[in-house]
Amino acid sequence: MTEFTPLPSCADAYESNSLSVVQATQRITDLLSPVTASEIRPLREALDRILDGALISPIDVPPHNNSAMDGYAIHGTDVKSDLFTLQQIGIAFAGHPFKGNIQPGECIRIMTGAMMPAECDTVIMQEHVEVNDTLITIHGNHQQGQNVRLAGEDLQIGETVLTEGHKITPSDLGLIASLGIGELTVKRKLRVAFFSTGDELRSIGETLAPGEIYDSNRYTLYGMLSHLKVEILDMGVVPDQKQALRLALQQASEQADVVLTTGGVSVGDADYVKEMLEELGQVDFWKLAMKPGRPLAFGTINSTLFFGLPGNPVSVMVTFYQFVLPALQQLAGEAVPIRHHMQVNCVSTIRKLAGRFEFQRGILFKDEQGNTQVKTTGEQGSGILRSMSVANCFILLEEDCNGIKPNTMVTVQPFSGLI
Repeated sequence: MTEFTPLPSCADAYESNSLSVVQATQRITDLLSPVTASEIRPLREALDRILDGALISPIDVPPHNNSAMDGYAIHGTDVKSDLFTLQQIGIAFAGHPFKGNIQPGECIRIMTGAMMPAECDTVIMQEHVEVNDTLITIHGNHQQGQNVRLAGEDLQIGETVLTEGHKITPSDLGLIASLGIGELTVKRKLRVAFFSTGDELRSIGETLAPGEIYDSNRYTLYGMLSHLKVEILDMGVVPDQKQALRLALQQASEQADVVLTTGGVSVGDADYVKEMLEELGQVDFWKLAMKPGRPLAFGTINSTLFFGLPGNPVSVMVTFYQFVLPALQQLAGEAVPIRHHMQVNCVSTIRKLAGRFEFQRGILFKDEQGNTQVKTTGEQGSGILRSMSVANCFILLEEDCNGIKPNTMVTVQPFSGLI
């Protein structure tokens, strides 16, 4: 009698030829070649784009010494005691400098941001001054050079303002505008094509027949990609037919830098993605020691990167955030930010077998004492899309973890730090 050997199952705790999360991340990184093409965009349109080349300051910021307070600009050498008197001979407003010379023993009224006269190096706050017509009396202890912003104090001519690969933020827009720069050279946008696979999938608005479901993965992918400055090509749903899948992959790879699919990467009779990828390109890996998201195909079709994500909705989001997102950031030429992890007390019991990395969906919250805690969202099935909707973090459980008891410290990855 022939002995029956079962095929590996997603329910298995570990499969010997599966890559670890760390190994898979490195394999992906090794194949990445950031885009080199660039374009010039108006400053406002450069928000969230990736800077191509370092930005060098063409001017000093501020461009001149100016007052940090409403008060009186004086010669610092006039500060000789905690009570002295000066003669006011004029006034300076922001944008309207005082024109004239100021001798020792004289001063001018000056407003915040106004240009300092060349002879003056100190500002006395108006609260420390008594005014009697043009004669002012100054009280208190003061130091030469106080309350003055120096030219170039923020930025100096020739100084590097932002480095290559920097992602432009709202605060950067103001900083760049302060330099008088109205256009930026940024990396061109990545082009990302995606489609779902499966005969059971129907679009919103269609009537479901027995065994059919609505295609939610394309909406999830669209939402995640929309947070990035990429050109999105939604190719719809491709049926479980080799010729249709072959054609879709060929068309997508000709138009995009990266192709994403969902479904069809498991070991079922109608799962053709891996087979088509081997035919058209190269498979680098397709099984990971992780949950959810074990069947993840990665490879290339010509010069186009390919990610075959699982079909289960939660697995799509987990694999996108952990593998696709950092790859897209690096391909776009971005200096990839360090992901924020934190150690938090877990109040839930978590069942887990050693052998694979798990990404449990969690909820960070404050207890009655104001301490940050985390709990799971409940059932962790890879088809429970609601678990991602109510979660605000991943609970990261290493391969050697054998489960978590309540009141155990765990590593948490907040969703807010992913994009």
